[in-house]
Amino acid sequence: MALKANLIRWHRWAGLAAAAFWLVQALTGVLIVFHWEIRDAFIPGAHRQTDLAAIERTVADLTEGSGARLGSIWTGAGAPDRYDVSITGDTPEADRSVRIDGAGRILVDGDYTGPAALPGTLVLIHHNLLAGDRGSWIVGISGVLLVTNILFGLCIAWPKRGQWGRTLRVQRKGPAAARHYSWHRALGLIVGIPALASITAGVLLTFSGGVETLVRPTPIPAPADAPAGTASVGLAAAAGTALAAYPGSTLAAVYPPDGEQPVWQIRVTQPDEARRAYGATRVFVSAVDGRILARFDALDAAPGRAFVDGLFPFHTGEMGGLAGRIAVAAIGVWLVTMTIVGVLLWAARRRRAR
Repeated sequence: MALKANLIRWHRWAGLAAAAFWLVQALTGVLIVFHWEIRDAFIPGAHRQTDLAAIERTVADLTEGSGARLGSIWTGAGAPDRYDVSITGDTPEADRSVRIDGAGRILVDGDYTGPAALPGTLVLIHHNLLAGDRGSWIVGISGVLLVTNILFGLCIAWPKRGQWGRTLRVQRKGPAAARHYSWHRALGLIVGIPALASITAGVLLTFSGGVETLVRPTPIPAPADAPAGTASVGLAAAAGTALAAYPGSTLAAVYPPDGEQPVWQIRVTQPDEARRAYGATRVFVSAVDGRILARFDALDAAPGRAFVDGLFPFHTGEMGGLAGRIAVAAIGVWLVTMTIVGVLLWAARRRRAR
């Protein structure tokens, strides 16, 4: 009984102390579940299928005569066949980011503005409160507090055998405190365990470095030696080779050869991957002769690597497709509801005590 009383006390005061912060995290989490699609909805432009040669020409135009070079290309992840091209200049001020369509036509040149910029801001608030590494630590610590609070709440609310039906039957009449408690307990028992799993994945993502140290996932097999010589294989040929290696896949990201190794790193998304937006399958293509030097198949990953790579799609719901993302949004709504009902329950009990 003393243990349960201490759990109740912790559950109550931890919830009240972090209520405002958890509301911000839950609301931003709900709003960014479909942030890729929301952002693209505010960027006009007809759909054009991916033309690798046209994209290569656009990249050449963006880097021509300026000393700039390609930094990376990533899929936009929202509307199909749209990409974010990062151009690295001689100075940080010369860096450039461009959104293009599949035919290489520029849709946005520079930072997103207006409504299209809002999803990105919400993502940063959710990840680090717009405060960099310090904000990430705050988010991670608050996430640990939330996980323990949900665990304690489940321990407190767990009914005895044969009392589940009565426990899940919410009270619609009577004193406010009794009604709030009925809803708080029933909702906690119904959604608490799925919410606990999703939020735990989010906490592990925040401390991803420590997780990888503990799990020690199999390293991605990057090529140890690459053929020396003049880099003559361009973006279109390298990306085409990678996509052909995994039929049905789509382009997720491109990293150009660096100064030390003339190797293209191409990231593709296979149809059955857990990560629907940014696939984890990688292909390393020689920029000298176009051969595949190494590859990593995300569908055949070792358990440790699969666990680490699966945290993000599990937390965002991508792993379950549209239904999974809707479920994650529902968990966010649940957390908002539980926080508000919990505060109302505490306020009602204070009024009754007075």
